[in-house]
Amino acid sequence: MAKQSVDVLIEGGKATAAPPLGPALGPLGVNIGQVVAEINKKTESFKGMQVPVKVTIDSETREFIISVGTPPASALIKKEAGVDKGAGNPLIDKVADLKIEQIIKIAKMKEDKLLGKGLKERVKEIIGTCDSMGILVEGKQARETIADVNTGTFDEKILSGKTELTVEELKVLEEEKKRLKTEMEAKHAEFETTAKSIIKSMEKKPRNTIKAKLLEMKVPMSIIEELLPVEAAAPVAGAATAVKK
Repeated sequence: MAKQSVDVLIEGGKATAAPPLGPALGPLGVNIGQVVAEINKKTESFKGMQVPVKVTIDSETREFIISVGTPPASALIKKEAGVDKGAGNPLIDKVADLKIEQIIKIAKMKEDKLLGKGLKERVKEIIGTCDSMGILVEGKQARETIADVNTGTFDEKILSGKTELTVEELKVLEEEKKRLKTEMEAKHAEFETTAKSIIKSMEKKPRNTIKAKLLEMKVPMSIIEELLPVEAAAPVAGAATAVKK
């Protein structure tokens, strides 16, 4: 019994007969409309994310099986947090806060791709990924929340596999996200003021010296690159110079 497969990457819930799916399935004699409908049904929960999908077709019966992968953990985290991207400087900036239930949900969705043998270990992996994106978990940074996981603080929820939040809990998280955004903007404004003051007071000094001082004051690199002019390249020895006539 011969089988053929088609692997595509589509946006969750938005598969169509257009490329890349339609042209790949056309020669295989399968009902494209049915395949598209089934894919959209299976990927509905991944709206806004790119999802790997594999369609396996029986060449004789034209029957098909659809296997849906999961987006990267970072994409699932961003969806749960309701943000478009993580923090540019996660050591300083925090863009959102997640509850342990949301972490459990992501850990269960990604269980086949994570290294941890049990759900508790996989939960800690996802918390670690949150840390690299500037996302808090239970209002704390990764090392603190992982310590809580290790001491059993969340054992009951992890064992129960609880993944859903109440409307009130979601509302609280949304308010926290707004607070973090306001705090981050204020912090950036403070860094900019500090950077401008240092640059002005050291304007006669080499760029590297000024940059070292800015880094010493923990000014983020993105602000340094934005505010500190790049020095003009020194002329190459022996290069011809224009003679003014």
